[in-house]
Amino acid sequence: MFCTQISTYVYPLNSIVHVIFTELVGFQIRPLASTDYRRGYLAVLSILTSSPDPGEAAWVNHFNVLRSIPSTYYSLVIVDKQTDKIVGLGTVVMEHKFQRGLSRVGHIEDIAVDEKQQGKKLGLRIIQALTCISENNGAYKTILNCSEKNIRTSLFVVPESHFLDNIVQRSTKNAASRRKSLRWSVF
Repeated sequence: MFCTQISTYVYPLNSIVHVIFTELVGFQIRPLASTDYRRGYLAVLSILTSSPDPGEAAWVNHFNVLRSIPSTYYSLVIVDKQTDKIVGLGTVVMEHKFQRGLSRVGHIEDIAVDEKQQGKKLGLRIIQALTCISENNGAYKTILNCSEKNIRTSLFVVPESHFLDNIVQRSTKNAASRRKSLRWSVF
């Protein structure tokens, strides 16, 4: 049974572009919620690295710390509507810069998809949504920070490394590149 009651999001739901919603049949993509500890957030995150369980109270406290720093941390999750469990997650951190007229750079990190749900392009949808969030927050570029192995696994990238250059760093300076940003797998 899918739970529609969410106590608090880490940022507004309207930050995620509608196009991403329509491509996720059976899933919901949304901002990280204060209640996501119980939906298995740490279990999915542990696919990437060690993620010891700090307990729900500490997790919620950390969630509130992230929420208290506006326009910086944008974590999102994909929830399976049938099980109400998190099956994918990712974050874009907005770095505030002095150069380029007090600009911003988006750093996409912690892209993880439950092993049972891999192969459905959920990782790609997470990256697309985070890229849109980064661009909508004025980033002049968005950097995907992950290992080459994970890029290939998540995005079905062909083995040649010159394609990775286009994925790892995407400039978002102008409207043409913003329109292309939803197409990380342009090759």
